[in-house]
Amino acid sequence: NTGLNLQVAINYGGRDEIIRAVKALSLDIKKNTIAIDNIDEKAMENYMDTKGIPDPDLLIRTSGEKRLSNFLLWQLAYTEFYFTDVLWPDFDKKELMKAIEYYNSRVRRFGAIS
Repeated sequence: NTGLNLQVAINYGGRDEIIRAVKALSLDIKKNTIAIDNIDEKAMENYMDTKGIPDPDLLIRTSGEKRLSNFLLWQLAYTEFYFTDVLWPDFDKKELMKAIEYYNSRVRRFGAIS
């Protein structure tokens, strides 16, 4: 991946996405399209709304809220989070640069402990 991806989620819920993915996967198991032994993270990702789109590296949460709000629950497993009190309409280049600087200071381990 060498470019940026922008996703707009309208009437989206992470829990709903996971439930729909599990239902679709279950139907494929029932139809013998996929075997239970072949179910892993990669297989599950093929049933998600974001199939083929890389997981986010950075999530910027504006308005001082420090919660996910049911957003991309599966995809945010190894994402770095940046929280700011700045409201979305006031989020500008300066605040974006702060978020990028924060991200660049992080050591990404993708679940590893060392």
